[in-house]
Amino acid sequence: MVDMAKAQTTELFNCTVEEFYKIIADYEKYPEFLKEVKSCKVIKSEGAKKQVDYHLALIKEFKYILQMNETPNAKIEWEFLSGDIFKSMKGSWKLDPEAGKCRATYTVEASFGLLVPGPIANGVISVNLPNMISSYHKRVNQLYGK
Repeated sequence: MVDMAKAQTTELFNCTVEEFYKIIADYEKYPEFLKEVKSCKVIKSEGAKKQVDYHLALIKEFKYILQMNETPNAKIEWEFLSGDIFKSMKGSWKLDPEAGKCRATYTVEASFGLLVPGPIANGVISVNLPNMISSYHKRVNQLYGK
């Protein structure tokens, strides 16, 4: 049985739900503000469903394709389709308005192939989370200057 690595965090962003949704749904701009994302490309789009090809460098370089299911200004959920090191992955951004700001809950759960040691699995999932959230705060300030 392969252990699942899990992480969850909730943050209050200084922008509206609509503004934050624009940032998280603009996958191809991720490399502009998430330094571990080397490239991000929408390879298929059907309405609220998008297949997104990610190339990351985090401890080592790897890539994967996720099926993104979008509910505008409310949530984005994703599911693993294929890739290098993951066996499975699912997660979501859930957005709630709070006094003119956006309360965003990020959740991710993943299992890895047999060749990925536990510490690396946990590092990929949780260690980078504070840096990632910090990058989203910077992006909000850059775009909306609040």
